[in-house]
Amino acid sequence: MSREYSELKDCRVCPQACGVDRYRETGFCGAGHRLKVNLVQLHHGEEPVLSGTRGSGTIFLSHCNLHCVFCQNHTISQGGWGNHITEEDCAETMLELQTAGAHNVNLVSPTHFTPQLAEAIRIAKAKGLAIPIVWNSNAYESVPSLQSLAGLVDIYLPDFKYAHAAYALKYSSARDYPEVALLALKEMYAQVGDLETDADGNATKGVLIRHLVLPNGLAGTRAALNLLFDNYGTNVSLSLMAQYYPAARAANYPELDRGLRPDEYQQALDQASNLSFKRVFTQQLSCSSEWTPDFTPPGEPSSPTTVNFRGKQNHA
Repeated sequence: MSREYSELKDCRVCPQACGVDRYRETGFCGAGHRLKVNLVQLHHGEEPVLSGTRGSGTIFLSHCNLHCVFCQNHTISQGGWGNHITEEDCAETMLELQTAGAHNVNLVSPTHFTPQLAEAIRIAKAKGLAIPIVWNSNAYESVPSLQSLAGLVDIYLPDFKYAHAAYALKYSSARDYPEVALLALKEMYAQVGDLETDADGNATKGVLIRHLVLPNGLAGTRAALNLLFDNYGTNVSLSLMAQYYPAARAANYPELDRGLRPDEYQQALDQASNLSFKRVFTQQLSCSSEWTPDFTPPGEPSSPTTVNFRGKQNHA
């Protein structure tokens, strides 16, 4: 079924606000009006509250509204690898993941497809989808778009990438990232609150904020954690990610062209401890591509796959 969304005709779906008619051309994100998916899988490498014992049902969307020079998923986020699907197809995929035992449906890089995904979620819920919906985003979101998801998304899994605008502009083409992301986090919290888990320790509702620690302090980790503490106190659930390695165009930036050192990650852990955050997920330090899925090259059909990643998440 062909649908039209007014939000896409003069696109303001995300804060890039490029104003493109996505029925005629592609936006800043590289996407047109049709959903595009690269990979569907039961993912065992997410935070334990998401992966559980059976895996998180991840749906990797193509394209992205940020152009991060170090993106580990750049083949799909910037290269656009993937296949177009309808909202009905997407809903059926969600239901298939539920049947396969997924603890949740995890929509990865969904922001630029917000109207289409909201419709797909409605269709899936009407057909019996009962597991939580995870909105796994970069937090470069507009508040009106997030408000359109109220009652549809159970768990928000946003990044908080940068504390400083200069680095957000240089490395991700988003000068206003820190202020926009903080407003987005506020809306997410207004909808679902602190992270909640069931008797088995699996997330059912709430916000879990990720922060990828970058080499040379370029993410502004100390300032970022201070901002989160100032806004949400010690109850906020954090995931401090150590999986950075040079990918995409990182080799063009000497300050990014190396992996994370143990002392850099330890400084992040120490800051979280000093601020007394009550729930912090940590990662094994890794400077390789072991965290990156094997995305489907152009021209090959996407299909559900069960993958066990070598990387492990720990809860501290």
